[in-house]
Amino acid sequence: KIELASSLLFTLPGSPILYYGDEIGMGEELSLPDRNGVRTPMQWEDAPAAGFATTADLYAPVIDRPPYGPRWVNVAAQRGDPGSLWNTIRRMIALRKSRQALCCGAIEWLEDGNRSVATYRRSGPGEGLIVTNNLSGQARRVRVTAPGSALVDLLSGRRFAAEANCLEVTLQPY
Repeated sequence: KIELASSLLFTLPGSPILYYGDEIGMGEELSLPDRNGVRTPMQWEDAPAAGFATTADLYAPVIDRPPYGPRWVNVAAQRGDPGSLWNTIRRMIALRKSRQALCCGAIEWLEDGNRSVATYRRSGPGEGLIVTNNLSGQARRVRVTAPGSALVDLLSGRRFAAEANCLEVTLQPY
């Protein structure tokens, strides 16, 4: 679900904002008073104080409960995993930066009758991109009409053959 939200954030118009910890799926400690629950220390590694080299008391305590604590979620572990949320977010950021259509292009909503799938075209000077996001917890089949004979998933590099400028593909949940 975090990847889905990030896909929408980086492909819809506007300025995407990430707060520290979003890129690794870090949780919040809502039992802390005031706004401290969302200001817990960044979880750099699975170590005491989440990787901060200090013996002093931290401003806010480290989250220490599954599945959000540094034993389960930390930058060091995710950097080494090509399929991690951290690496997926990095690819999404790089993709947004590399495509003029995503940064400041026009948007056109595309309808295929499936209310669970958000499909839109982002277009800019010399390029057009089609974005599909399955908002449902179940797999959904989507039909995309696009010029050209081949479509490429820009995150995975997977190529799809389109017949008569149309592609049908099954999107996994979220």
